[in-house]
Amino acid sequence: MKKSLPTVVIVGRPNVGKSTFFNRLVGKRVAVVEDTPGITRDRLYAQVVWNGRHFNVVDTGGIVFQETDPFSEQIRVQADVAITEADVIIFLADITTGVHPDDKELANHMRGIKTPVLVVPNKADNMDREDYAGEFYGLGLGQVHAVSSLHGRGVADLLDEVVMLLPQAEDMPEEKEEIRLAIVGRPNVGKSSLVNAFTGEQRMIVSNIAGTTRDAIDTQLEHEGEMFRLIDTAGIRRRGKIQGSVEYYMVNRAEKAIDRCECAMIVVDGEEGLTDGDKRVMKMAHDAGKAVVVAINKWDTKEPPNGQPKKNTQIKKDFVKIFRDQMPELSYAPLVFTSAKEHAGLEPALDTVLSSLESYNFRISTGQLNRLIQDAIFDRPHITKGRQFKVYYSTQVSTAPPTFVLFCNDPDIMHFSYHRYLLNKIRQLFPLQGTPIRLFARSSHEKKEDK
Repeated sequence: MKKSLPTVVIVGRPNVGKSTFFNRLVGKRVAVVEDTPGITRDRLYAQVVWNGRHFNVVDTGGIVFQETDPFSEQIRVQADVAITEADVIIFLADITTGVHPDDKELANHMRGIKTPVLVVPNKADNMDREDYAGEFYGLGLGQVHAVSSLHGRGVADLLDEVVMLLPQAEDMPEEKEEIRLAIVGRPNVGKSSLVNAFTGEQRMIVSNIAGTTRDAIDTQLEHEGEMFRLIDTAGIRRRGKIQGSVEYYMVNRAEKAIDRCECAMIVVDGEEGLTDGDKRVMKMAHDAGKAVVVAINKWDTKEPPNGQPKKNTQIKKDFVKIFRDQMPELSYAPLVFTSAKEHAGLEPALDTVLSSLESYNFRISTGQLNRLIQDAIFDRPHITKGRQFKVYYSTQVSTAPPTFVLFCNDPDIMHFSYHRYLLNKIRQLFPLQGTPIRLFARSSHEKKEDK
């Protein structure tokens, strides 16, 4: 049996250091940290171990009660959802500003809840600042523990108190191995809307303002008996336009999300069609050697009005042709047509991910592979500068993605067009839809040396 972990939720007004505190607890830089209010908008989850106790910690967006921020209401909803999950709440404030009016508003908003609340004035970088902590008892929420997230002062004592307040973990059935699926794409193509549609929960803040999502967010989802970990990422833009900005860190997070996923679902805006930005994102996933599924989102906008004959099938065919013509290196990637708004095409999209992962982990027997390669070379011999390319032995050295090595007389003889020819021959017999495949030529002398 696996234990259901208790949850600690961090709340507070903007720019009091919640993300720095979150990163301090987790022990690595998970949340984007910048000295600008409102960097965290969605809620972030991570697991922490302290004194042998495991628990989840949740970072929430800065809560404000003025309506000037277009996301303020959605952030409050996100925080309220997190608070309902909490076993312990850490109310983070800024000791350098004292009790702020927004702190009082938030305290009033939380008053009366039964969950234990620890008031934590942050930025107590020295003893002089710690002297001001007593002021925060005036919020009337509970014990006060001054800390410095940046330097770690007081954090250990606080965690000792948190662990004492946590309930014992409950027994849960052993969790299945998760499928890590990154939802990636350029800004404002509907990535967060798709995640919300997949889960049926308003987990991500959704807006038509590009760049709403600023961190890589993990969400769990079960489909066809399989457990998915969906990683929603900040929209990817070309580095030259973002160097030195918050978006630089957003792109960095998105790249890391691709690195740790098994399959990347590239989301494309069906209204706008294929853009150079989409192609950059696809190349990033392809170069990383990940399984790839392309989701054409907002496809409901392509549906003709009611009463008119449906020509959607032809529109899809035209779109697929444009995609195949413009992205020949991703000829293996399946296209799925979705609408997050209408909740259309979601199950087929996840089914396609599962089939792509089967290809991603596919293994060909050595006998089959050698026969396939020898037949391909017999059908079309390859000669460069009077020397014929000869393969003595072929083997698959790994999966995820399928990777093959050809031990030959001279790797330099093989032209890139012949390399592509051999890859196509493998795909003719084994379609392997949804996954890149890798093919390397090595000198047969290296094989002998390996032995």
